[in-house]
Formats: sequence, structure tokens, C-alpha cells
Amino acid sequence: MTINWSDFEKIDMRLGTIIAVDDFTKARKPAYKLTIDFGNEIGIKKSSAQITTHYTKEELVNRQIIAVVNFPPKQIADFISECLVLGVYDENNAVILLKPEKNTSNGMKIG
Repeated sequence: MTINWSDFEKIDMRLGTIIAVDDFTKARKPAYKLTIDFGNEIGIKKSSAQITTHYTKEELVNRQIIAVVNFPPKQIADFISECLVLGVYDENNAVILLKPEKNTSNGMKIG
């Protein structure tokens, strides 16, 4: 499917820093609850992420990530996920997070 530029512009992808990580025991598949700082304009958002294969909670804290921040909130079990953290699937369908090459300010727009 081909999209046009105006479709792409509707997707608000931002840089954020993970500030807290908790186990998400009620999720159907192994996942973490992430708390992410997107800077002053966007603020703090939460996300559920199935990234337990490649990442420990400790190595995720203070890690910069890229996420879509303008999807509607989605309830997953008893948790409201407010953004979609982006990654690629490896050969075993486990997620590898996208990240900037260099650290930069939270909230910067991806485009």
C-alpha cells in the first residue's frame, strides 16, 4: 500500500527517554510497563512493550527510544498504553528497539 505525504505527516513520532520499567504480569505475552519522558510539550506517557527477550528492566532505564505518540490510548489487561514504542522484529519475532544514533532532547519530532 502506498501512502501520500499528508498521511505520513499525521503520524507523530517522537524521541523519549524511558524513566521507569515494571513487569506486566497480566499481559498475555511477556511484556514490560514503560514510563517514558517525551519532554515538556508531550510530557510523560506509558506504554506496554513486548521487549523482554532482548532487554532487562535495568538496561531499559534511561534508554532513548522512538515512539508514536498520537494513537488513541489502548487498554491492555488493566493497563492503559498511551503510545507505541517502535522496533523491528528479529528472526524469532522478538522486538529490537529503534533508537537514535546520538542522544538528543526528549520530544524531538521524527520526520
